Amino acid sequence: MAKGIFPQMSIPDIINALAGWSISVSPEQLKSPTPDFVEGVYCACLQQVTDLSHDSIRDPVQNALNASQAEDKDLYASALTSNIILYHLTRFAKAARVDDFNSRDVFSPERERTIVLLSAFINFVKFTEQYCDTFLKDLRERSDAIIIQRDSVTNQLNDIRGQFDELSSRIAKDKPTCEKLNAENTALSSTMLMTKDAQTKAVRDVEQYKADRNELMNRKASEVLNSEIKTLEDSIQRTRARIVQSPERIKKTISIMSNTAIEDKKTVAMHESKSRDLQAKINALHNIEKDVRGCIEQIQSIEREVQSLELSQKSLGELRYHLEEKVIERNELCSRQERVNDQLANAKLKLERAQKHAEDKKTSSQKTIVRLQQEYNEMVVERRENDKQIEDVRDEANQVEANMHEHLKKSEAELNELLAEYWKLRYETDIYMETLANKLNMRVISE
Repeated sequence: MAKGIFPQMSIPDIINALAGWSISVSPEQLKSPTPDFVEGVYCACLQQVTDLSHDSIRDPVQNALNASQAEDKDLYASALTSNIILYHLTRFAKAARVDDFNSRDVFSPERERTIVLLSAFINFVKFTEQYCDTFLKDLRERSDAIIIQRDSVTNQLNDIRGQFDELSSRIAKDKPTCEKLNAENTALSSTMLMTKDAQTKAVRDVEQYKADRNELMNRKASEVLNSEIKTLEDSIQRTRARIVQSPERIKKTISIMSNTAIEDKKTVAMHESKSRDLQAKINALHNIEKDVRGCIEQIQSIEREVQSLELSQKSLGELRYHLEEKVIERNELCSRQERVNDQLANAKLKLERAQKHAEDKKTSSQKTIVRLQQEYNEMVVERRENDKQIEDVRDEANQVEANMHEHLKKSEAELNELLAEYWKLRYETDIYMETLANKLNMRVISE
């Protein structure tokens, strides 16, 4: 007998409680419960708490059988459904403080046991309706939200896998370009360093050339000033030389002036060659400035390319970071998938065990059916023999009854004759007693 902390209900209370859930039950069904009736009522109580029913587990059972690729799926579907319902009913009974619930309570119900179990289930359902509705509602909402979140995560996983495949293909496609760009970057970096060294050297040369030019300009200005001074001095000397002092002195002055003129011509020729050299140097400096400007422009373009390359490397680093994140997520998802596959393998193993157990039960049931059939045939033969014996005994009983009727009739006739003789003898006795009393003058009291 089940023991629990729940009060046992009477049949009218059970009928009223089930009627409140739109479950019609008659007293005769509770007094003589059948397996179909008991299973239907238990599943209705289970549905009030967990929303589980035959309809809700039909699709999962079918999916499990389709995944198992078993033969005779219709044969296993009902057995698997019954086992799942029995499993949930057992959990439901344990929650209702009935620890000894088993399959016999469903497939071979008893009146008292069924009333006790219904009392436990109804009390538990009323308890959950009274105290657990808010919690169950919240739990179901969170469960629905988790299911929606799982579907969303599955869709995101598919999108991420698509993006990961796309990024992998793009990376594989851009890898030669990246290697080429890295080689070009290395070459450009070395070229830039060489160009920068050349630029530094060219800038130093330009500064040196500018200093030389300034120095030459200053020297030229000082030479012009000296030449003017000399010209003035010459003019002064010529003016002084006009004043004739002596012929010798004039000759000497003329020779000096001729020598001076020759030296001035040499100086002018030398200055002209120097000016030509300076002009060539200035032209070379202008060409160097143009080359330096071109180098600067090339360096600026190289710097822009370097900046774009750095941006590309930065975006490549970000892509690699995202790729690593996606790889980590992919590994996590792969581990989750492995766990799910392990669970699926365990479920398949359990299903195979259940199938094997069902096959063993089927084999044993077939053997039992064959044995029962043989026993039934033997019982039929024995019954026929018993029927023959019963017919013989019945004939003997009829014969005995007929003999009894005859003996009764004879006994009744003899008894009637004896009674007639008794009353006749008694009447004669009464007459004799009265006659004797009259003769003896005695008073006789008749009984």
